[in-house]
Amino acid sequence: MDADNQTLNRIAGVGFQYSNNYLVDTNLLSKFNTGTIEHQLLFGFSLSRQYRVTNFESGIPIAPVNIFDPVYDQAFSPSGVPTFSDATTRDAVGVYIQDQVTLLPNLKLLLGGRFDVFRQLVDNRLTNTENSQSGDAFSPRVGLVYQPIEPISLYASYARSFTPVNGRAFSGEFLIPERGTQYEVGIKTDLSNQLSANLALYDLTRSNVTTSDPLNPGFSVQSGRQRSRGVEFDISGEILPGWNIIAGYAYTDARIVEDNDTPTGNRRFNVPEHGINLWTTYRIQSGDLRGLGFGLGLYYLGERPIDNANTVNLPGFLRTDAAIFYERDQVRAALNIRNLFNVENYVSNFGSSDFVAAGTPFTIQGSFSWQF
Repeated sequence: MDADNQTLNRIAGVGFQYSNNYLVDTNLLSKFNTGTIEHQLLFGFSLSRQYRVTNFESGIPIAPVNIFDPVYDQAFSPSGVPTFSDATTRDAVGVYIQDQVTLLPNLKLLLGGRFDVFRQLVDNRLTNTENSQSGDAFSPRVGLVYQPIEPISLYASYARSFTPVNGRAFSGEFLIPERGTQYEVGIKTDLSNQLSANLALYDLTRSNVTTSDPLNPGFSVQSGRQRSRGVEFDISGEILPGWNIIAGYAYTDARIVEDNDTPTGNRRFNVPEHGINLWTTYRIQSGDLRGLGFGLGLYYLGERPIDNANTVNLPGFLRTDAAIFYERDQVRAALNIRNLFNVENYVSNFGSSDFVAAGTPFTIQGSFSWQF
């Protein structure tokens, strides 16, 4: 922004990216007993390949706009010489094994682990050079379920995750994969034969998060760490014949634990503390109108920071959805309405205070299907 607080300076970028992704996953499940103990032993492996080509020219001059009276569709003139062009091939292999053990009729133990290996090759088409990176990791998983009475299940779990990332440090080394660690405890209960509810508490930490290098602009380091703690509650099922409900509430405390640019304790961008969703439908069960149904939904998203610096908060909003549908025999027809009252809303951003994505306006979608 210029000093007049209304002239927004801009640059343009033009380019393309395409990718091909292949994935094969297969597993074997065996059920057997060792004495009085039941086992469900799962073994599997996955193979994946991602091939991605990126070609981009950035920093192209373009006319500024007045934010209060913007004139869009301004012409700009790319040079045709890319500032970034590469082809990346990433191959990965994962092998996993898991055993769900029934120690007692009301006590189950789950033990599992996954071993991943990956190799990444980057072909820089501007410098005509190739660089490769490889790595491996073991990710354990442990869970326990106890039923004090049949309709109630108490559970606890621990798991780790492994995610390769793109990018380089100033030294020329590739960035190492992100790791995640999650602890969770909860209770699941059957309120009736048709209605169930779940309550969960969790603590999730991401480490090796990529942040900008404070000593070498344009490069990255991995000193970042982020933590999310929260409570989630949901209920779903049939309240009365023909009347169904899906509802949930989530409280999330997502914070920056370590970062080169952001003060410790800041909230993570685009993560609201409070989120609520409700969707309920009723379908007429008898008579000439049998199969005719109506639906109503409420979706609330609380305010959340626009960036990790917590510059400003995106406002919270309450969206109303609705539906009218007809289901009988092999025929189904529906009319779905999203954002019934056309509430202005902003649903996401990209970790920057410069870009915000608007949510869906008033939208109607119709569908018709026939099964045979």
